[in-house]
Amino acid sequence: MLLYVNEMDEIFAEEILSWKYEAPYDFYNNEFSVDAVREMMNHSYSAVLDEQDEIFGFFCIGESAQVPIGNDFGAYPKGFIDVGIGMNPVFTGQGRGLTFLTFILNYIKGRYGDAPLRLTVAVFNGRAIYLYEKLGFVKEKEFTNGDVVFITMIRVFKKT
Repeated sequence: MLLYVNEMDEIFAEEILSWKYEAPYDFYNNEFSVDAVREMMNHSYSAVLDEQDEIFGFFCIGESAQVPIGNDFGAYPKGFIDVGIGMNPVFTGQGRGLTFLTFILNYIKGRYGDAPLRLTVAVFNGRAIYLYEKLGFVKEKEFTNGDVVFITMIRVFKKT
């Protein structure tokens, strides 16, 4: 599978915001709004396209990848690049997550080198946690927004 990164634009943002996931992953469904489109176009989001130019997924870097209430729990100390990802629901549950996330991590490594990385994931999302652990991420902090429990997971490259 050939993937490539494309700058987020309004068409990509609108399509991504219309994605609908099956339960329990419907937690990740977005509300479409002008503000949501604007946020996705703030230069921290990128679209990941496949060889048919279909949106396979997206990722974001920085504060956009954080759950804001996590700051109240000290979940986001400085020194990490926060990464958020989303896969097109058409492709979820098919064993493609490893290829997708590896592609994104390699892209980020090409831009930022071996900088420490951090992901935030809802605790119920066992298949994502399994994938992140497979790629060397370890659980770090746990916090809740009152409804959902989240954990941050970090990957730090060892200096040789």
